[in-house]
Amino acid sequence: MSSESEIPKPDQEGEDESSKSASKKASKKEAAKQEKLRRRQEAALAAAAAAATSLSIEEDPLAANYGNIPLLDLQSKVEADLKAWTKVGDLTHELKGKEVLIRGRAQTMRAVGKNMAFIVVREKGFTVQCVVTAQPDVVSKQMVKFAAGLSRESIVDVHGVVSVPSIAIKGTTQQVEIQVSKLYCVDKAMPTLPINIEDASRSEKEIEEALQAGEKLVRVNQDTRLNNRVLDIRTSANQGIFRIQCQVCNIFRQFLLSEDFIEIHTPKLIAGSSEGGSAVFKLDYKGQPACLAQSPQLHKQMAICGDFGRVFEIGPVFRAEDSYTHRHLCEFTGLDIELEIRQHYTEVMDIVDRLFVTMFDHLNTKCSKDLEAVGRQYPFEPLKYLRKTLRLKFEEGVQMLKEAGVEIDPYGDLNTESERKLGQLVLEKYGTEFYILHRYPLAVRPFYTMPCYDDPKYSNSFDVFIRGEEIISGAQRVHAPELLAERAQACGIDVSTISTYIDSFRYGAPPHGGFGVGPGACGDAILWPEQHS
Repeated sequence: MSSESEIPKPDQEGEDESSKSASKKASKKEAAKQEKLRRRQEAALAAAAAAATSLSIEEDPLAANYGNIPLLDLQSKVEADLKAWTKVGDLTHELKGKEVLIRGRAQTMRAVGKNMAFIVVREKGFTVQCVVTAQPDVVSKQMVKFAAGLSRESIVDVHGVVSVPSIAIKGTTQQVEIQVSKLYCVDKAMPTLPINIEDASRSEKEIEEALQAGEKLVRVNQDTRLNNRVLDIRTSANQGIFRIQCQVCNIFRQFLLSEDFIEIHTPKLIAGSSEGGSAVFKLDYKGQPACLAQSPQLHKQMAICGDFGRVFEIGPVFRAEDSYTHRHLCEFTGLDIELEIRQHYTEVMDIVDRLFVTMFDHLNTKCSKDLEAVGRQYPFEPLKYLRKTLRLKFEEGVQMLKEAGVEIDPYGDLNTESERKLGQLVLEKYGTEFYILHRYPLAVRPFYTMPCYDDPKYSNSFDVFIRGEEIISGAQRVHAPELLAERAQACGIDVSTISTYIDSFRYGAPPHGGFGVGPGACGDAILWPEQHS
């Protein structure tokens, strides 16, 4: 998702009245469903508490080796030796025979008679199988019963010895087991969960294959996921997505710092619209009208006028557009850049080129485990990209589409269908899924975009595409105040609301340009299909 303004495209229409009515009915139905679930959970919790009390009555000389940790012991009574703990993701064959202490969530429990139980413990997307086997002076049958009776998603501490089974373990990321000697429940989860992590982790392919085989697997729908987001983000795929997003922002920041950029933090409450072509969220600011910033566009340009030379920001962006597509959000985190231009707006595209090739390389080499986790639920193919990013003029793109039988207005914008078709043509001709299309028609760009010197119908602007979808908008800006005011009026913007912005260019402003992108769009380069736009 680009963080710069764009003109709404034909497929970005709001909901009609009937769909809104259906949405309200769905919300009421979901609320009733959640209330019913809450009551069921309370009843189940009471039953579990009664069962635990019954179990504690039984005498067990090994009772100290298992049980629920009292809250008092969790109130930071004793300082911990963090070196004593092992991360689940670090459990490998090299630790065979070593005693370890892990903490994680009890993902699944399975009893095998009265003398053995298996627990799959999960920590940050990594899973390991723990075996609780009754044996004299170590593990009692009551401990086995306690292990099998844990509620899913409870937090547990497991003490034991690492072993390596002769047969590969299915269903866990770590190919070792822990022979449990002590097991403690740190915090109980509700006995009945709104969604099971196993269900939320299934791929569409698994579900479809099961249906073809005559079996029915649970499909967790989007509304259920969002209503129970704290559970949904525990899946391995979502854990991977968040970690990859973290790396996207990290690479973005580190690369730009190495290129002599300065990180800034701009206001999100402003007096008027940041850009043309997009709706804003309006609010009352102590008796005066205000709105949420659609981007840091105006302020990052003012920073250039303040002689910072090169600036960037990672921050929230708000859009009140009625756009219902997989790549539009009302609120997202924007990655924005602005820099002085010495000679030509291609200098901005040079930054795009080097930044994203660096980012793709890093994600492919440093985030392999996270990519694997995502790929298990959302299969994708590696991105095809060139060491030197392809650049096409808008007119060249239009010509390619015309030759393929697609008629395009040479001074209009590309719709989603045309963008995807052009992406296919570029892949076939140039062997890349990542490219830059520049010199767009001026009529479809924001008011602050610099017109082309040789043809005022075009502009010094560009869009960046991944697999046929636009993820970045950028351009050289208008730094002449008179032209800027003229362009704002032409785009229907009240010049008085951006007078401070225009005035900042009256004291001498260098030629400059920049672009904006959302981190989800960066991840799309690696995480495809469209669900992760």
